Amino acid sequence: MALLRTEDVCVSFDGRPVIRDISIELHRGELVSLLGVSGSGKTTLFNVISGLLLPDGGRVFLQEQEITGNPGKVSYMLQKDLLLPYRTIMDNVTLPLHVRGMGKKAARAKAEPYFEEFGLTGTEKKYPGQLSGGMRQRAALLRTYLFSGEAVLLDEPFSALDAITKNALHRWYVDIMKQLELSTLLITHDVDEAILLSDRIYILGGTPGGIIQEIVIDKDFVRQPEFALQEEFLEYKKKVLLAIGS
Repeated sequence: MALLRTEDVCVSFDGRPVIRDISIELHRGELVSLLGVSGSGKTTLFNVISGLLLPDGGRVFLQEQEITGNPGKVSYMLQKDLLLPYRTIMDNVTLPLHVRGMGKKAARAKAEPYFEEFGLTGTEKKYPGQLSGGMRQRAALLRTYLFSGEAVLLDEPFSALDAITKNALHRWYVDIMKQLELSTLLITHDVDEAILLSDRIYILGGTPGGIIQEIVIDKDFVRQPEFALQEEFLEYKKKVLLAIGS
């Protein structure tokens, strides 16, 4: 049974179809990427899944309970970290708990144990401007996790980082997913990133946007440190690029 799934989702803006009949699934413990050119409808689909946008047709289910048009059920992290500069890191990451009505003391008590797991020990009283880009993203990911710890939507969370920081965060995020039993839907324009991180990749394309192809990454290779240097990686990359080109 899928943890999160969409069923024939369609969206139009001003009478112009943007995405059509999109059905995808996310299973527990998976990282599934949505990959496609700009304008193929990836962010629109995320807005529907998160409940921020009501589709013209189709439905969204979380643990087989329909959540179409019902925000607050799934965590959603945008490309920018959106940390508030005037709040400490602790107060930033606990913000979703406050929104849900939890008191400051209880929210801090809940968040505190995760600072070590997210590599943020010692940053609790610092402000966003005092942290590196990688550390800010970790804080944003912790805030996202605290909002809802089951299914997480990430919209290009690593795109603004330099290559070295991005690679380090990739490895870290895979580890934290295993530790916390997270399930992740990831939007990316980076083919290498999608192949290296994903269990499966959905290729979006066309006008209106739809699923062109689903590519399953062999778990015998995925997420191994040397995977990007192997011939199998290049074969996956060819397959993805051909699908996008189609």
